[in-house]
Amino acid sequence: MKILVTGGAGFIGSAVVRLAVARGHEVVNLDALTYAANLANVAPVAESNLYSFEEADIRDRAALDRIFSTHNPDVVMHLAAESHVDRSIDGPGAFIETNILGTYNLLEAARANWISQGRPESFRFHHISTDEVFGSLGETGQFTEETPYDPRSPYSASKAGSDHLVRAWHETYGLPVVLTNCSNNYGPYHFPEKLVPVVILKALAGKPIPVYGDGGNIRDWLYVEDHAVALLLVAEKGELGRSYNIGGENEARNIDLVRTICAHMDEMNPAGAPHERLITFVTDRPGHDRRYAIDPTRIRDELGWRPSVTVEEGLRRTVSWYLENRDWWEPLLTRSGVGQRLGKAG
Repeated sequence: MKILVTGGAGFIGSAVVRLAVARGHEVVNLDALTYAANLANVAPVAESNLYSFEEADIRDRAALDRIFSTHNPDVVMHLAAESHVDRSIDGPGAFIETNILGTYNLLEAARANWISQGRPESFRFHHISTDEVFGSLGETGQFTEETPYDPRSPYSASKAGSDHLVRAWHETYGLPVVLTNCSNNYGPYHFPEKLVPVVILKALAGKPIPVYGDGGNIRDWLYVEDHAVALLLVAEKGELGRSYNIGGENEARNIDLVRTICAHMDEMNPAGAPHERLITFVTDRPGHDRRYAIDPTRIRDELGWRPSVTVEEGLRRTVSWYLENRDWWEPLLTRSGVGQRLGKAG
């Protein structure tokens, strides 16, 4: 199977690329190499004859048409997106352009190529989205595939818009699509502006570890390599026109997650212990959703997928990886906005 992965130099996209190549699939990595992308993420497979790279922006329709006609993929796995909530608060325009207009361009390029190839039944357009499109939960309940959309940030609103476009292209034009909405990912190669790597690197440096509000916001944590397995499964076996929620079955309050990371740091980097002393509560970001939780019943019952990594084990692996891969993350600390407080909305 030949897979076109958009955003394949990003965090989740690169996990998909590495796994797909390891499984013997031919992979075309399409990435614009914006601030959060890093070709070092795919270095383990870069020399494989199954891997090729196309530097292009999904907002560039002409480039997309060229890539589709050159490679004729069997499957598109669309992960390219602006994805940092805090950055969406400061600069929403890039999120509208990439997540909505970029997805439109990709859908049209995929549709044109699909038609030119005789509408093969084996073709799939897999759109990867987020649980944030569903809004915020109370103390109980979980998001299902039927949960009404209720996005609360420019990021989640732009992803909701892209989800609707994908469904519309299936219903209107018959484009063969599947969709997935995932919970919070973490793991190796995570760009150092998201919570888990921020905590690890702040603790390593002996600097204050920022925690929004009272730390009581709850997320469902999904180890990125488990997510990659689920994504390939949906691309291969998911029912056309159907969406699948992918969750880690690992709910945790932010403050408890941070304390767990600190405990792992105490064990693996005892010179800085106790790292929990570095926790500093900071002003919450605007519109911060209180709780997300995914009900993964559909993907479990229909496709047989379950997460294999608990949050405790996943965090241990992640802390160990960052401690052993300074050469990967250290150059990223100089990129725009990294290490700064973003998303204050004035």
